Amino acid sequence: MAGVEEIRAGIAAANEKASASIAALQQAAQTLEEAQQTLAMATQGSAQEDVSQAHGLLAEAIQGITGTQSTIQACISSTEGYAARL
Repeated sequence: MAGVEEIRAGIAAANEKASASIAALQQAAQTLEEAQQTLAMATQGSAQEDVSQAHGLLAEAIQGITGTQSTIQACISSTEGYAARL
């Protein structure tokens, strides 16, 4: 079985990767927000259902990313708590 310091180091490495994924997801969310703004400008005044659907789907994707970021942050917090108790 791994020693306490090895476990803590492994947790720290995993949390670093998880934090990097949060940053990557933030970049993805920002890019989607830009896409949403560009779409809004390009389709301003349109009453087409497809356009409304596209706007809604982009908003849903952004919300999904936000939820995923929260889940990852909760995971990091959990593992930090475990490492602190070792």
